[in-house]
Amino acid sequence: MLPYLSYEPPAGMPTILHVDDHVVVVDKPSGLLSVPGRGPGHADCLASRVQREFPEARIVHRLDMATSGLLIMARGPEMERRLSIAFQQRQVEKRYVAVVAGILSPETGDITLPLITDWPNRPRQKVDFEHGKPSLTHYALLGHDAARQCSRVELRPHTGRSHQLRVHMMAIGHPILGDELYGDDRSRDGAERLQLHACELSLPHPATGAQLRLLSEPPF
Repeated sequence: MLPYLSYEPPAGMPTILHVDDHVVVVDKPSGLLSVPGRGPGHADCLASRVQREFPEARIVHRLDMATSGLLIMARGPEMERRLSIAFQQRQVEKRYVAVVAGILSPETGDITLPLITDWPNRPRQKVDFEHGKPSLTHYALLGHDAARQCSRVELRPHTGRSHQLRVHMMAIGHPILGDELYGDDRSRDGAERLQLHACELSLPHPATGAQLRLLSEPPF
């Protein structure tokens, strides 16, 4: 296991970007757990805060504690079932923006490295060609900063493995800045927080079937 890190989440209700009778979409801040963690000191989370206002709201997917951005919750068990099916059937398109170490080349590509939990060092994940689960991330360069030797990239995960984007970028030599788990000394110190933000969600509305597209600008 990795050393214990204190949990000091940002205060306040996360920004609600969309709400109707069936779903709630929030903009999760970096540093806040999506669901309760282990131990009483980790009970405070996005789910519990949203449920104070919408008691029937249920989590159907998660963002890492250090990741910010869009997260959709179902209102009631039927919407939870429908949204869960949509995620399982990959009807949900997700887009992230990240700032990574180094100048990315080639400028676009697919990362297909299989991933598995690194049990002695959990919650870390690792690439494992023998036992890992198939994983696919598409990346595209948005711009680079030659002075800081970093790149701004768009990331589209086509699978939903734990820490997928963070491990994939680290594995190709471009760790995300501010990543305490997967960065080297230089990239960890390159930002005060993980430079990863879920900026777009697109999916069929679980009640109407109409396409629901939600956007959130990165705070970095």
